[in-house]
Amino acid sequence: MSPEDTHTNAGRASSRPLPTTSEWKQAVANFQHASSWRATWQILNTFVPYALVWYLMYLSLGVSIWLALPLAVLAGALLVRVFIIFHDCGHDSFFRSRLANNITGFCAGVLVFTPYHHWRWEHAVHHATAGDLNRRGIGDIWTMTVQEYTEASRGKRFAYRLARNPFLLFVVAPVYLFLFRERFPVKQAGAREKRSVWWVNLAIAGMVLLMGWAFGFVPYLILMLTAISVAGISGVWLFYVQHQFEDAYWARGEDWDYTAAALWGSSYYKLPAVLRWFSGNIGYHHVHHLSPRIPNYNLGRCHESAEIFREVKPLRLLPSLRSLWLHLWDEQSCRLVSFAEARRSRRAPQGR
Repeated sequence: MSPEDTHTNAGRASSRPLPTTSEWKQAVANFQHASSWRATWQILNTFVPYALVWYLMYLSLGVSIWLALPLAVLAGALLVRVFIIFHDCGHDSFFRSRLANNITGFCAGVLVFTPYHHWRWEHAVHHATAGDLNRRGIGDIWTMTVQEYTEASRGKRFAYRLARNPFLLFVVAPVYLFLFRERFPVKQAGAREKRSVWWVNLAIAGMVLLMGWAFGFVPYLILMLTAISVAGISGVWLFYVQHQFEDAYWARGEDWDYTAAALWGSSYYKLPAVLRWFSGNIGYHHVHHLSPRIPNYNLGRCHESAEIFREVKPLRLLPSLRSLWLHLWDEQSCRLVSFAEARRSRRAPQGR
């Protein structure tokens, strides 16, 4: 067996079977090809309903904004699906054509208030470093180990608790992220990525002016903020639970393994059918991280077809809420723990 096909379970509390590189590449090979008709149909059944919902909101304003607000919630749910299309374009997996991916990704990025090329670069870093304790910091959620938290200053511990507070993380942060944070490029970004931020900002400004003129600026801002908030809260939660769950995977440096990070460090979030539709099958996140070239419309079929995915334990909706109280990675037990559990562990007598 070649070194490429050799994997270890270093750092794990218990051994779990891992497929070799050649095994998982064979399992995903038939699903990595984009389908123009599937992609086109997904655009039609996502963008057309999204436009229709905004038209219905426009008509509803003639009666009362209270009739339009529930429709804004539905628009926010559809924006999650728009974001998945945007996400797939960023992986060059949605269409066969890179140009088609770039055009669709840019347009979807305007709707979700996210610069396409800048986000694509950050997300590529996330895929290359997910689960590596030595490469945290870009495209991920701030995660400290128990030891790091214990040795941190009081101010840093306070900041970390604040950053992991559910209200701030899932209500305040999404609105800040999509309306303000995405308006500026990070220093490490390349020239193309930085330009994409300014082009998307310009397109968003045009969209806001046009929609504000049609709807009235105050009603439009209320409806837009409602939709963005629903989409942002849903999207941040999905991203969070995809990597922040008890039996996840983190390792350091040379112990880090790509296959393990994908299959163990990315959840199989088993959602009801209607939520799978709105979330564009992104619950099959273990498949996606193993092969980002698989478009969202092939993820479910890939999961069902391959024996290697039978060993991946599903994370269901209600049990996933427990992740809200898991904040620190315990390198001793190889699992995510709560602040209280980490505190009890520190106080326990040595040798127990």
